[in-house]
Amino acid sequence: MPEGDTVHRAAQRLDEALHGLQVTRFELRVPKFATSDLRGETVHEVVARGKHLLHRIGDFTLHSHLKMEGRWHVYRDGARWRAPAYQARAIVGAAGVETVGFEIADVDLVRTRDEESIVGHLGPDPLGDAWDAAEAARRLSADTRVVHVALQDQRNIAGFGNEYVNEILFVRGILPTTPATQADAAGIVDLGSRMIRANRTRRNRTFTGDDRDGRRTWVYGREGRPCRRCGAIVQKTELGADPTKLRIVFWCPVCQS
Repeated sequence: MPEGDTVHRAAQRLDEALHGLQVTRFELRVPKFATSDLRGETVHEVVARGKHLLHRIGDFTLHSHLKMEGRWHVYRDGARWRAPAYQARAIVGAAGVETVGFEIADVDLVRTRDEESIVGHLGPDPLGDAWDAAEAARRLSADTRVVHVALQDQRNIAGFGNEYVNEILFVRGILPTTPATQADAAGIVDLGSRMIRANRTRRNRTFTGDDRDGRRTWVYGREGRPCRRCGAIVQKTELGADPTKLRIVFWCPVCQS
């Protein structure tokens, strides 16, 4: 699943392609907005809020959420798409460029003045201009659930997904089942923000500082293998806010005891 750093890079790429241009093609292939037409309007900017993408066009905001499979492609005008046309759910084109959102889970179109109705629930974004570490720590420390669940809740901090949460908790030496109210929220927020900022400009996300295949994570995806720090076997289980939202959890029974 794309995490905050991936979505922010996508926003930057889309903004570089569309910023200041007049829309010449606009299609939303979802029933609710199928007749919407922003041709002739100017693309003011494309930005990210956590894992959400916002195209601000004219007086409107096109909102998209990539979820598990979604991605936006940028093409030269007339170039062949690299994914099947039936997967396209949003198309924004301008002179010389065409951007296509494939397999996007959520697509909405609202007036920009009403944008907060879609993303206003999100917590502080460590990659955003208005990042507020103190507020993020306050929200996290007030959450009575286990820290692995609380840290993934986008209402607390916007942008961290399961990979980040597993790696943050390992580096901080925190057991994933620790109540968030008992964890070092300020330390978690500081480390997490530094991790995601460092990865924003990297081609390959890494938490260890090693960019080689198979060396980029401490515990994520490494169940049954020796911990890179102590040699104990990395464990795996599942945790979630409810049975429909379970996420795979990886941890070291020694480093995170």
